[in-house]
Amino acid sequence: MSSMPFDFSGQDVWVLGGAGYLGQSTVELLVKLGAHVVCVDLPGRAEAFVAAKSLTNTVTPVSLDATNAAATKAFVSTWLQQRGVPHGLVNMTCASTAKRLDDLTEADFDAVNHGNLTANFLLVRDVGNAMAARGSGSIVLFSSMYGTVSPDPRVYESPANPNPIEYGVGKAGIQQMARYLAVHWGRKGVRVNSLSPGPFPNPAVQRDNPAFVQRLAAKVPLGRIGQAGEIAGAVAFLLSNAASYVTGHNLAVDGGWTSW
Repeated sequence: MSSMPFDFSGQDVWVLGGAGYLGQSTVELLVKLGAHVVCVDLPGRAEAFVAAKSLTNTVTPVSLDATNAAATKAFVSTWLQQRGVPHGLVNMTCASTAKRLDDLTEADFDAVNHGNLTANFLLVRDVGNAMAARGSGSIVLFSSMYGTVSPDPRVYESPANPNPIEYGVGKAGIQQMARYLAVHWGRKGVRVNSLSPGPFPNPAVQRDNPAFVQRLAAKVPLGRIGQAGEIAGAVAFLLSNAASYVTGHNLAVDGGWTSW
């Protein structure tokens, strides 16, 4: 292991969902650690983030709807040709309907599972195979506390809707996907882990729903919600040489939420 295990100098990392609330902190930390980042998000989002943060010298913005399998395959092919095989891949994208259980249709459920599972798998398989051919790489998939436990309805007082079932089902599947792929590529030098954030409500939710945020915090053993930078550090760890013997693991970054 390198004497500087968190040094990403000269390394490319692709971050899908990199312009989101948690993604921005992750991209910024990876840049500070020396990485060249390809920040991928829905049309216009990555470009706006990179411009606003003056990251044009170290971050390449890309527009992509990651639920579009053909577009994602083309993205992977193009960027492998242009930049080579990345050191790391982080997929922070997610899909959800926010519908109540009895309002969820078959088409809704299938569409969310496509976004969270099928599209995720197709992306990771193409990049992971390229990493395996090279003989090294690290992949971080994003699960959730609700991939491990069920939402507590008491936190979601009416008219709020408890975190929807299709979201949790997909996030549970991501944990298993990481374990399976960790075994599949282990002998080829590719590590695959998942990360499960706990309560990290975005700034708009914190501003507009303080009572809800307070209920979330009350359920956390640490007594507070998470801050975006606390996800960034965990991602950097799993990508880095500091985690060179960590694979097939689901890292809960949830203030202890899933401990009780």
